[in-house]
Amino acid sequence: MNRVINGLVIAAILAAVLASFAYLELDLAAVVGSGGPAQMGEYAARFLHPDLSVAHLRAVGQGALETLAMSGIGTILAMLLGLLLALPAAGRFGLPLQGAARLLLNALRAIPELVWAALTVLAAGLGPNAGTLALALHTAGVLGRLFAEALENAPPEPAAAIRLQGGSQVAAFCFGTLPNLWPQLLAYSLYRWENNIRMASVLGFVGAGGLGQMLYATLSLFQEAQASTVIIAMLVLVLLVDALSDVLRQRFVRA
Repeated sequence: MNRVINGLVIAAILAAVLASFAYLELDLAAVVGSGGPAQMGEYAARFLHPDLSVAHLRAVGQGALETLAMSGIGTILAMLLGLLLALPAAGRFGLPLQGAARLLLNALRAIPELVWAALTVLAAGLGPNAGTLALALHTAGVLGRLFAEALENAPPEPAAAIRLQGGSQVAAFCFGTLPNLWPQLLAYSLYRWENNIRMASVLGFVGAGGLGQMLYATLSLFQEAQASTVIIAMLVLVLLVDALSDVLRQRFVRA
């Protein structure tokens, strides 16, 4: 019986794939024929000679710092907003506020960063302000949900002991709950910072500043050498942030 069910599932997946090709009217012959691979190869070859002039490297360095600042400030703002929303979302202030907070967190993370960036560009104008706000809003929804789940699973005994000694609810949270959760919250935040570095490089395509905006401008002008330098800077920045995040995780989380 299981073999029949597995066979039906595989057949349904294959049928769905074939139906997708037919529905989208994909023409693979147009991609591999009529000199398509040769043209793609020629275009890719023009990226093998990056522009290493001093003026362009200085501009790329400024864009990298802008991207790094966008991701860092956006993540910090998201941590603060996510923690504020996580408290009611974890049921600390009653069911009505719990439902409202969870609905807000779902709305924040349901909207992708690019959509948030398009909206914040209209509100804050072109530049890093829009990118920072877009990262903060989406990441707050993600971190808020993760923080709320961590709060729900936290042991209540330390906070309860502080309350029995006459401590306030704020003191019980700060000294009884938060110290046990801090490594987990920091791990979530570092992971989202790594993701925000990559996303900050993409948000520039909608005018949100940073390396992404430089890449969009150079590609639009068919400046492959300059675009190659920007792409290399993106890779280096991501590798550096990944290494720094791993060091921080080793120092503060796993310790």
